[in-house]
Amino acid sequence: MSKLKDAVTAFPQMEIWNDSCSCRELSDSIATHGATGATTNPVIVGNVLKKELPDWEDTIKQLIADHPDCTEDQVAWWIIEALGTKASKLLLPIFEESHGQRGRISFQTNSKYYQNKELIIQHAEQLAALVPNSQIKAPASKAGIEAFEELTYRGVSINATVSFTCAQAVAVGEAVERGLKRREAEGLDTSWMHPVCTIMAGRTDDYLKNYIKGTDISIPSEALDLAGVAVVKNAYKIYKEKGYRTKLLVAAYRCLNHFEQFIGGDIVLTITHDWQRKFNNAPVEIKNNMDTPVDQRYLDLLMEIEEFRKAYLPDGMMPEEFQHYGAFKATMNQFLGGYDSLVQLIRGYMIV
Repeated sequence: MSKLKDAVTAFPQMEIWNDSCSCRELSDSIATHGATGATTNPVIVGNVLKKELPDWEDTIKQLIADHPDCTEDQVAWWIIEALGTKASKLLLPIFEESHGQRGRISFQTNSKYYQNKELIIQHAEQLAALVPNSQIKAPASKAGIEAFEELTYRGVSINATVSFTCAQAVAVGEAVERGLKRREAEGLDTSWMHPVCTIMAGRTDDYLKNYIKGTDISIPSEALDLAGVAVVKNAYKIYKEKGYRTKLLVAAYRCLNHFEQFIGGDIVLTITHDWQRKFNNAPVEIKNNMDTPVDQRYLDLLMEIEEFRKAYLPDGMMPEEFQHYGAFKATMNQFLGGYDSLVQLIRGYMIV
């Protein structure tokens, strides 16, 4: 067995997802590592198309031919939906066997809607209707948090993304609970729902490392490599204490800590295929590390950084501040740029 499969076998509460909608990668991840989920976003879809374009060229051309009045954006979204729908079929047996608790494919709403609750909800419902095992991603901005409550109430399983902080995770957990309780108060079923909240641990690290370059702060690299881990573990502790029914998900891997430190948790690790291979070949002991706190020496050093305190403390930011946090801005710019690149790829087939 692989190291990843060893981990989910030893700790069945853990989940491994393939951080892509590539069917080639997902098939291997399911068979080799016991993966039980997959995800999309504009950057992911663009990367899949770059690697597997011969598999999708005919589909792109046919969509354009069948819809002579279509826009580049319409074709781009049809392709996003097509890739996610194809991947969903590989996960559907897992979804049905687990009664909705595993086997989901995450579709991401249009990143441009991050400030508009109603547009997020509208697009989320469209994407949720594509396949029975859908899970809908939207940024954990103030508008996104508001949308998560309403979407949960409407029966959509959400995946909060562009999230890096305990404050965002707590806001998501609270919003989902409100939505679930509203459903339950009306006698609506919640048993098949499976909400998750992402913390992009590696992007938290990236941001803090970049931030301190412009300061007089000197922090050992081993402490900075545990910043995202500390945020996840603090959020995890809060989730367990409060009994949130949302499950935490870790994304954006940068080092071995981002696998090793989360082994044993009731948590999802969505891992790119490259990092799956790295973790599988790493000298990692499969033991419960989730409940072991970050060394207090490192935590004390990190707490000297104001931007880390914003990420670590559950009241470190208010919802209206989320979209102004450095990691949020950097990630949204990447997602928006990734979407623009995808549209440019489509344009190449339309302007001929």
